[in-house]
Amino acid sequence: MKSASALAVVAFVLGTAPVLAQDGASSKGAGNWWSQAGGENGPQRTVWAAQKNPETAYGKINRPIWHIADILKAHKGQARWEQKVLLNRDFDGRYVQMAPGDKSKCLFYADDRAWGWVYSGQLKVTIDGQEPKVLPKGWVFNVAPRLSYCLETVGNEPVVFYRTTPANQAPSYPENETPTPIPGWKYVKAKITSTGGYDSFNMPFFNVDEYGASDRKGERFLYDGHTSSNLNIGPPITQLPPDTSWGHFHENMQEVWLNVYGQVCALISGEGVVHGQYGDLLNANEERWHRATSCPNTGRSIRMAITPRSKEGQVHYFQTDQPPGN
Repeated sequence: MKSASALAVVAFVLGTAPVLAQDGASSKGAGNWWSQAGGENGPQRTVWAAQKNPETAYGKINRPIWHIADILKAHKGQARWEQKVLLNRDFDGRYVQMAPGDKSKCLFYADDRAWGWVYSGQLKVTIDGQEPKVLPKGWVFNVAPRLSYCLETVGNEPVVFYRTTPANQAPSYPENETPTPIPGWKYVKAKITSTGGYDSFNMPFFNVDEYGASDRKGERFLYDGHTSSNLNIGPPITQLPPDTSWGHFHENMQEVWLNVYGQVCALISGEGVVHGQYGDLLNANEERWHRATSCPNTGRSIRMAITPRSKEGQVHYFQTDQPPGN
């Protein structure tokens, strides 16, 4: 693979709007493009972008890929376990197994969402204001801020699921629950008057397997000012793009994909092509070039992208010698 440092100039693209006049003026009464609401809808322009040199290193938790098969093998014989597979300034991601009959305490997070995806077994999820729902393989749940949620294994088999919570935040609990002690923290009784909720982008439950079998092109099931989790569709392909097509990179943030349908092949600078099976977690570290597609001759794929700050617009830095895109 060609070195990602070979190109010093990259294109900073915020969408596909046409390039405006040199002085930035737009149509009469519309104002200048830089005075408009933020997001990925600005004109294309070329800038200098900073990349770590050497590239931001992977660590014990944040790896290019976690194979679910390896995780299950490492915990073979254990009735219940947690395996941390993601930890950055925004997200704490873990694979969890609960044994038959297990129930979690009810808890919530003050300002951010928690969500999860069922890999195997059946998980009963109870969220404030929602009818409890038993989720089989392929379903996701999305818990809005300040809504408490409880998890329970259903049936005679353990349930294995992936769960993301806010990084380095202590949860809160309903008054009738007993908080789990955390070193360095104490729990005091307090009143709150605000709550979270759902809208057209955020739904409490979503069937990814059913979605994957349809012909729909893309979906956000979790989307707010801090957190986003998009379902990115990879159409069937017969061969990978050339290694000279690197995709894009982001400043100061990772792009992480949970492979929830089919097989995903991700090109990550310094790592080459990483092959993700169903249930694997792939991670493009900060400032690393990356692109993700379906693997050749394996059919359609869906990767659940886990990123912050999507609502305000994530900056995608593209190669200057390639068309903008992924």
